[in-house]
Amino acid sequence: KQWYQRRVRGGLEPVGDTLEELWISYNLIEKMKGIGVLKKLKVLFMSNNLVKDWSELQKLSELPCLVDLNMVNNPIEEKHSLEGTWRSEIEKKLVKLKKLDGVPIVRQDDEDEG
Repeated sequence: KQWYQRRVRGGLEPVGDTLEELWISYNLIEKMKGIGVLKKLKVLFMSNNLVKDWSELQKLSELPCLVDLNMVNNPIEEKHSLEGTWRSEIEKKLVKLKKLDGVPIVRQDDEDEG
């Protein structure tokens, strides 16, 4: 957790305009402070961490290019998957997402276009 927090404070800003993929699984991450600087980020693999609050996932809505998110084995994903609400909640909160946890997202408007 401390490693990530140090990196976010001092390390993400210089790559904020260029970084397209971030693979940070297995890092005991609870908070996504500072992630909003990654304006070109398309892929975020953050499985097997400690994210448990919707407020943290809401920060991902600041990422205009994010299309692929993996949050498997985070407390928030496990809880809402058991309740059957995980995919629908993420789809509502992150409307540009095209893939969640390795599975394509099919939206009604996508079907209308095809």
